[in-house]
Amino acid sequence: MSSPTPPQTVLAAIDVGTNAVRLELARPDADGALETLHQERDPIRPGEGVFATGAMPEETADRLLSTLRRYAALCRRHKARVRAVATSAMRDARNQQEIVQRVRDEAGLNLEVVSGKEEARLICLGVLHRKPANARSLLVDIGGGSTEVALATGEKPEELWSLALGSVRITEMFDASGKVTPKQLRLMRSYVEEQLRKAIPEKLPNAPRLALGSSGTINAVVGYAASEGTAHASVRQLTSAVDTLSEMTPERRRKRFDPRRADIIVAGATILERAARHLGVESIIAVNRGLRDGLLVDLLYRQDEHREDHSLADAAVVMGRRLFFDEKHARQVALLALTLFDDLAALHNLPLSCRPYLETAALLHDVGNAVSYERHHKHTYYLIHNSDIPGLTEHERELVARVARYHQRSPPELNHSGMQGLSTAEARLVRKLATLLRVANALDSGHHQPVKELRATNGRDAVTLHFKVRHPVDLELWQVEHETALFRRVFGKRLVLHVSR
Repeated sequence: MSSPTPPQTVLAAIDVGTNAVRLELARPDADGALETLHQERDPIRPGEGVFATGAMPEETADRLLSTLRRYAALCRRHKARVRAVATSAMRDARNQQEIVQRVRDEAGLNLEVVSGKEEARLICLGVLHRKPANARSLLVDIGGGSTEVALATGEKPEELWSLALGSVRITEMFDASGKVTPKQLRLMRSYVEEQLRKAIPEKLPNAPRLALGSSGTINAVVGYAASEGTAHASVRQLTSAVDTLSEMTPERRRKRFDPRRADIIVAGATILERAARHLGVESIIAVNRGLRDGLLVDLLYRQDEHREDHSLADAAVVMGRRLFFDEKHARQVALLALTLFDDLAALHNLPLSCRPYLETAALLHDVGNAVSYERHHKHTYYLIHNSDIPGLTEHERELVARVARYHQRSPPELNHSGMQGLSTAEARLVRKLATLLRVANALDSGHHQPVKELRATNGRDAVTLHFKVRHPVDLELWQVEHETALFRRVFGKRLVLHVSR
């Protein structure tokens, strides 16, 4: 079996969490497994004070920048391909853009502030990498600022949740780093229960009774609560552990745990115990994989252009259904657009990595109708731009939103106001993908899927679309004719239509 990446490729994952900043360098072997080359963890508490004040203090930002400059130098030394993400604390910090810009300017890193659902997806990917395709898993991760829950089959998440429940956040909210009174504990448990009830259905149907716990907090709590020699703790053991930990003096907790972990362990244990009860599991088993592993696997998969991955399309369909889109039309337009992309690869000369952008834009191009049919292309842009679509970075989501915005009305000309803010290369990419989307959308203008088969051939002077139809296509032909002038401007060739039954 050949490797999906060259053997000399080094991948780097940087995780700016609430408690600590972490770096992992890894190299994929011939079988696609990841061999760790180097790991670092700096417990600089990037989230310290963020949940109370709403901003990251300057001294914390300085510590963060110092750490990231060192990590960036290590990545450059290994010529690594890097993905750097920040999670809950940075999501909440109102000065996040200023810090992201400093990281770009001073460390040379593109720090991506990921959404809660994208964080959950990455954790799921890291923990469940190479899991058997039919294996069902329930995953819980408790960070400093948020808790992520995922229900998955194989590596593929079916449901993702992210809640503003974290060990640091709850500790600060209830002043639980020192002695915890019975009243404080009751309030913490009640608050955590309430947040879980609001976000996640109780006792998920068909979910495993043994859940996987993937964070340092969960490892510490399960290690404390479990019977000697086991790596899993029952709900009863977790409840007992919460009661015991809350009764301990801070000094005793610091003797049992790392001092920084000891300050937040009661809150972390409370979240885990309440989550286990809410989800209806019998026990939690601690695992040593998590977000960093997911970042590395994601980088690995992104480099394998021939890997089939339908998770992004699935996420787009979930969003579309939430907005009551015409699913048959959306799927038909996506199918036609991808056929054009594949058949005309030599003409558009775009990398395969752009194909999922076109598919997502095609599936979601009409979601703006949920706001208003009038100017729905602009509403579509707004909805995609502001949505949480697991599998897309913020920048990728922006490109998808622009492609979908141009599925009708104003053509995607380079000087159009909707192209502002894009680099020349990005504007050309949007222009090409949007042109293919416009043709595909025109071929289902009546939303009745009259085209049953499409093939595109690239000739010297013209591109010919050969399609077999099941119904009359007068409206579709008329609409495609309206796109021929743009097609010629973008691709330099005429568009010829050949219809057969």
